[in-house]
Amino acid sequence: MNRPAPTKADEPALAPADERVPGASAPAPTKADEPSHTASHEPPHTAADEPAPADARAGTPAGERPRLRPRPRLRPRLASAPTPYLRLLTATQFAFNIGFYAVLPYLATHLGGGLGMAGWLVGLVLGLRTFSQQGLFVVGGALTDRYGPRPVVLAGCTLRIAGFGWLAFAGSTATVIAAVLLIGFAAALFSPAVESEAAREAVRHERDTGAPRAHVLALFSAAGQAGAFIGPLLGSLLLLLGGGFRAACLAGAAVFVGVLAGHARLMPRAAPVVSEPADARAPDAVTRTAPRARSPWRAVFTNRAFLLLCLAYSSYLVAYNQLYLSLPVEVERATGSGAALGWLFALSSLLVVVAQVPLTRLSARRIAPRTALATGLGTVAAGFAAVPLAPAGPGGLLPGAALVVLLTLGQMLLVPAARGLVPDLVEDRQLGLATGALSSVSGIAVLAGSAATGALLDAPAPVRWAALAAVPLAGAALAFTLPAGRGGKDRGTRAVAG
Repeated sequence: MNRPAPTKADEPALAPADERVPGASAPAPTKADEPSHTASHEPPHTAADEPAPADARAGTPAGERPRLRPRPRLRPRLASAPTPYLRLLTATQFAFNIGFYAVLPYLATHLGGGLGMAGWLVGLVLGLRTFSQQGLFVVGGALTDRYGPRPVVLAGCTLRIAGFGWLAFAGSTATVIAAVLLIGFAAALFSPAVESEAAREAVRHERDTGAPRAHVLALFSAAGQAGAFIGPLLGSLLLLLGGGFRAACLAGAAVFVGVLAGHARLMPRAAPVVSEPADARAPDAVTRTAPRARSPWRAVFTNRAFLLLCLAYSSYLVAYNQLYLSLPVEVERATGSGAALGWLFALSSLLVVVAQVPLTRLSARRIAPRTALATGLGTVAAGFAAVPLAPAGPGGLLPGAALVVLLTLGQMLLVPAARGLVPDLVEDRQLGLATGALSSVSGIAVLAGSAATGALLDAPAPVRWAALAAVPLAGAALAFTLPAGRGGKDRGTRAVAG
């Protein structure tokens, strides 16, 4: 109170960090905004830590009481306090993976043993499925931005039901390939739609409650991993009961019938869209049908910061693909058979289901998303470095187990952080396209990297594992060039795309 004069000079430092319009700090409009900046000289409630109160926008007189007292009640104590829409999206990810993994692990055996396809043809069919899904994510994301998530998700569910039903009765090479392509394209439709909506709603939830968006995305990832764990068990049960591959396909189709019915009833026709902070020259919400100043494809693929995120994330997926390439070779070398491989995969899924949410809650409170991304990639690199250093242990599985545990811990740190960074790097109306592009660019990198890493299988073990560790380390270096993002100690800053 005894220093009135300096407050004028201090005003720019108290302006909200989210403001992006240089002229927004002009004296005239600050009357309505004063409660959110000056309220106060009370450090626990600065504007950088909380969004501007809704009652201030509605024209409520500048009094602190309506804002300060209710605010703590709006903050959930746990990350698991999502909105109904978030619960729908999380349940969707869980159900999608149950239906998908009830069939996928048994597809190669069915093609080779049941239909008598040659090995090269089985590999071709599996590769086509991956391409039709991962490679076309960008298409599903663009359609989501153009038409909204509801029609894209419903179309994807319908195609997945048709694809599984067709695959259940397909008996020739042509019909199998057509069914597999249909199944992959279905995922390319609904997965970017659901993932971009989860990211968008996580940002909205963060602004409404103050809970870091990584909490929501961690629940989303854990739900997907739980589905990936339960799905194969469902498929195995059906096979043990004598239903065969056809029963697994029909069970997968039945899961998607339930998902389709649930979304047709519960998914909003106009999904929630995150509003940017109040701005004198911008509308309160950005709609998907707003006119575009330039092509969204050009805006996304010329965004330097987003492309760097794609490269960093690609290094993780190239490393993660080693669970299917280098880990089986290591287990075979150490134990003389691949029988223990399934247990290591189960260990990975269980780690994510049990530890994903607590680990993300811990990291989101203490470190920025960029730091979580870099730390996760460093942990993945440590997993590869540990393989030649770890003792053989019981059954010779200790090196492989060390790789699985460290790679999974790194995944739990970096995946929610990477997904949480996307909304900071692109405009809201381009979020679906960017989410799809993140997967498609990474899929292309995996396709190119698989050949290179496959060539290392014949190299001496120290050389092979050192080279594999260098890939995520390079990704970690790229991660440090990104904006810090919103979360942890940096939650009050707005990342700006380069």
